Amino acid sequence: MQLEFFGAAGEVTGSCHILRVAGRELLLDCGMIQGGHDAPARNRLPFPFEAAAIDAVVLSHAHIDHCGRLPLLVKRGYRGPIYTNKACADLVPILLRDSASLALRDSQRNEEGIEPLYDLENVETTLRQIVPMPYDTQRELLPGVVVRVRDAGHILGSSSVELWASEGETRRKLVFSGDLGQYDTPILQDPYKFESADLVLMESTYGNRLHRGREDTERELGGILAQAERDGGNVIVPAFAIGRSQELLYLLAKHYGEWHLVRWKIFLDSPMAIAASRVYWNNPDRFDEETTRLRENFRGMPPLPNLVLSESSEDSRAINHVRSGALIIAGSGMANGGRVLHHLKHNLERPECHVVIAGFQAPGTLGRQLVDRQPEVRIHGQRVRCLAQVHTLGGLSAHGDQDDLLRWYDSFAGRPPVYLVHGEVPSAEALAVKLREHGAVATVSRPGLKIELADLRAIARD
Repeated sequence: MQLEFFGAAGEVTGSCHILRVAGRELLLDCGMIQGGHDAPARNRLPFPFEAAAIDAVVLSHAHIDHCGRLPLLVKRGYRGPIYTNKACADLVPILLRDSASLALRDSQRNEEGIEPLYDLENVETTLRQIVPMPYDTQRELLPGVVVRVRDAGHILGSSSVELWASEGETRRKLVFSGDLGQYDTPILQDPYKFESADLVLMESTYGNRLHRGREDTERELGGILAQAERDGGNVIVPAFAIGRSQELLYLLAKHYGEWHLVRWKIFLDSPMAIAASRVYWNNPDRFDEETTRLRENFRGMPPLPNLVLSESSEDSRAINHVRSGALIIAGSGMANGGRVLHHLKHNLERPECHVVIAGFQAPGTLGRQLVDRQPEVRIHGQRVRCLAQVHTLGGLSAHGDQDDLLRWYDSFAGRPPVYLVHGEVPSAEALAVKLREHGAVATVSRPGLKIELADLRAIARD
């Protein structure tokens, strides 16, 4: 029995790990690498395993850095099942079809004639291989491999994976955190409280920082909108289509009167976010108590009287004629593509405008350049001065902070060893120090690192 790390080891994107049990191979995630000038080339590299030899895939959730290379895996020969929970299965088609369409447009604009990473036909083949499985129910996926998915509280349909591996007389239990959300996040249930494992594979995105309190964050957002109204400009929010967009709409509905939002025109400028919002509203079994009560009062999505759903390209372009009073939520979340680029291009050079960064920004992305307060950026090949006011709202992150991660780990009895993934090295190393203070043997993973599970001391009781 062996676990090997490939992606999101020493970095945040490209989640991919492989488990070998009794001659079978199972992948945990197969994500896209994002950020950095070399990301496109890295995504095209051969997998460090034979795609056709993989027996099964378990997908933790529908974010592109976890599922984005599944169609490439299929294109290169994978023919097996892709297991995930039902809500994730509802969201993945939206994400992968959009990814294939973007890849096609990029290839058409590329003068070197580089083929897209995959196409819509590869995506449709991939979607036929998805097998939904319920939360909280054990299922044997392969001989010697039993899996149960639990809620990770990160986005709708996010999972932590509880996995039992058996080979001969040896049995070990592994828990893969997936991406863990903050506790008490709107809409979502809290991350599941585990009790036992022989090994924990744990994300560390924000392992070296604490988020601003949620109430303080909401007050800050209200203050930004009040200041933007006084300044007479627009507000641009690069937002992930799945998770962040829905939370922002929820907060705007919650504070509609308090923040005087009747004075704004709110645009959700993302066909993918619009589709994902409908999926959110149609999976009420994953809601927390507050959102469950809210849903009882409405048949559709929560009402915002001045919300405009901008589905077509024409709808999106029309927004650029609005010079004041527009609150624009648009993809992509790291501002490294999509419609938000046009809105930034039209508004960044206007000092009366505001940009709200509401999520993680990978190195090399335009979003990270804005967070770093670069005086000038390039958009569509043109230099654009950054004169707008930029705000970072860390408290809205879909990822838990250091305290959240430690709280999640502390539910495990016996202090199982931890291997940290999905975090830049400084973040992962800082979390490792804290975990050791909590009695854990913590290791920062790296690509190619292999763990012999049979050599671990068995401590799990189930």
